[in-house]
Amino acid sequence: MCRQAASAPGWLAEGAMSNNDWTPERIAALMALWSEELPTSEIGRRLGITKNAVIGKVHRLGLPKRRQSPKQDLEPADVIRLDNLSADMCSWPVGNPSDEGFHFCGGPKVLGKPYCAKHCAVAYIKPAKVRGNG
Repeated sequence: MCRQAASAPGWLAEGAMSNNDWTPERIAALMALWSEELPTSEIGRRLGITKNAVIGKVHRLGLPKRRQSPKQDLEPADVIRLDNLSADMCSWPVGNPSDEGFHFCGGPKVLGKPYCAKHCAVAYIKPAKVRGNG
């Protein structure tokens, strides 16, 4: 059985767009929708194409990147540095030790452990239950 190579001229997956399908009107519509900061899936739905076709054309056109959503800071507001870390605080390291913003979690630690409950769940693996032979 002979398969046509993906790079062979004239080969396109069903529903795929070629560069010839991008008319000036369609490109203008893409650019307008992109500037409205609609999700790529919504732009694709409105243009009748896949979101990957949208992403590819945006990249080829060199359109400006989108603003990234601000990442929510899940760490406590108080930054705990080594000199502020007390024996009852979680000593989970946050960040790269060579970076200026490096600090420790500082949350209340679990009795007998160096970390808070959240970081104990990450640091320790629960032992597998041993099955009896009978």
